Amino acid sequence: MKFDSMYYPYSSRETAVYARNGMVATSQPLAAQAGLRILQKGGNAVDAAIATAAALTVLEPTSNGIGGDAFALVWTEGGLHGLNASGPAPRSISCEALERAGYKEIPKYGFLPLTVPGAPAGWAQLSRRFGKLPFAEVLEPAISYAENGYPLTPVLGTYWAKGFKEYKKHLRGEEFQGWFDTFAPQGRAPEIGEIWRSSDHARTLQEIAETNAESFYRGELAEKIDQFSRKYGGYLRLEDLGSYKPEWVEPISVNYRGYDVWEIPPNGHGLVALMALNILKGFDFGERDTLDTYHKQIEAMKLAFADGKKYIADPCSMSVSVADLLSDAYAEERRRLIGKEAIQPEPGRPPKGGTVYLCTADGEGNMVSFIQSNYMGFGSGLVVPGTGIALHNRGHSFTLEQGHDNCLSGGKRPYHTIIPGFMTKDGKPIGPFGVMGAFMQPQGHVQVVMNTVDFHLNPQAALDAPRWRWIEGKSIELEHSTPPHLAEMLARIGHDVNWALGSGDFGRGQIIWRQDNGVLVGGTEHRTDGQVAAW
Repeated sequence: MKFDSMYYPYSSRETAVYARNGMVATSQPLAAQAGLRILQKGGNAVDAAIATAAALTVLEPTSNGIGGDAFALVWTEGGLHGLNASGPAPRSISCEALERAGYKEIPKYGFLPLTVPGAPAGWAQLSRRFGKLPFAEVLEPAISYAENGYPLTPVLGTYWAKGFKEYKKHLRGEEFQGWFDTFAPQGRAPEIGEIWRSSDHARTLQEIAETNAESFYRGELAEKIDQFSRKYGGYLRLEDLGSYKPEWVEPISVNYRGYDVWEIPPNGHGLVALMALNILKGFDFGERDTLDTYHKQIEAMKLAFADGKKYIADPCSMSVSVADLLSDAYAEERRRLIGKEAIQPEPGRPPKGGTVYLCTADGEGNMVSFIQSNYMGFGSGLVVPGTGIALHNRGHSFTLEQGHDNCLSGGKRPYHTIIPGFMTKDGKPIGPFGVMGAFMQPQGHVQVVMNTVDFHLNPQAALDAPRWRWIEGKSIELEHSTPPHLAEMLARIGHDVNWALGSGDFGRGQIIWRQDNGVLVGGTEHRTDGQVAAW
């Protein structure tokens, strides 16, 4: 992949990072370095990804945890492999049960939005199939940081304070006390530069390491989760955990101007990014910062989300096939709806979310795109007593609308917002990319791909460029660094334009591309504390 020049007007850093032997890019510097240490010990990109992911549950608990879900795209042995490590709803839960209890929608916090956490099983599955080093060795950095502690970085500290304020306001009941004991042990959020540690978290990671995650699903940790749920009337049971296994899936793709862009198939919404790119490939884009480019990108994203919110669900419940949604004929049909003025689609309002993304590469040609999340920051507000396991609230994405593809049902996986991305060309890997942030993720994927392919920006500039975010209807948000004249012109053609106060809602992403000569080129953006660690 070639870039136009050495000058990138959007870049907040001097340039992308170049290296040859290995690279780890993620949102937290210590986590990136943990992955790099594994590479330097002889591990491959998969080992490094697992080490980084496990470390992030300690080093960025504002966005993910042991009790969350994960997805991965792995390039190895000349092919791309997809792993869906998201879990289903408990078997005993149902729309009818929640409606009888008086619920009109699934709450954000507590036991009702709990689904089976898939991340630990995902780590173990990746290690078993593609790793080189022992699983226990790969988790050592995470265990060390949990036991010995680390100082909070600026972006992390900011989100931690926001999370504490939110949970202090909304969490009522003794079942939530474990969250405050774990993440606010002094009755407040830890401050930037202050040391935070969790010996419970360390012991749990050690147990996962020693049992290849079996304890979490069929052992002592599983029993603790079951007891916690039973005590407070939750639906999650030992049987739900014990029957869970991650699923190897066939990645899905569209060809965008000669590049194959890959995503995990539903229940994830990478399909939304692919539908939008499929629409956009029918247009020509000469420059990035023009009214025509912004308008068509936004309109294509609206149309893709309208379909995604209606049809994406657990594959067993989808009423429309992925192939139909990604067909060129359907893309052309949707493309014809884009005119000179903003249109009014009919999806739901995308909520905000909390996720971590990482990508890795080694000198042997292996590359990993990995993402995991607890959803909406710290998740459900529940921490399993004595374990440090913050349980996610992914079930909040279900609907209680009877007949909807994504209607809540026991044993069913919900619409999922976390998506790893990967790009290839002519059957060869270009590399992994991702942008975290719930419903911002497909929007970030589309913008990063176009910045790279259409506008020839290097990874750092492709990430740092100003972003837009579609909210609902004709409403959009623009990042503060967007040229003001574009906002004025978008408003004139019917877009309801709002300026974002900060960059927190526009995602935080990383990229690693591999050049034809084997050199790795990486970037991590200014919206996070991230780092590209390389050697």
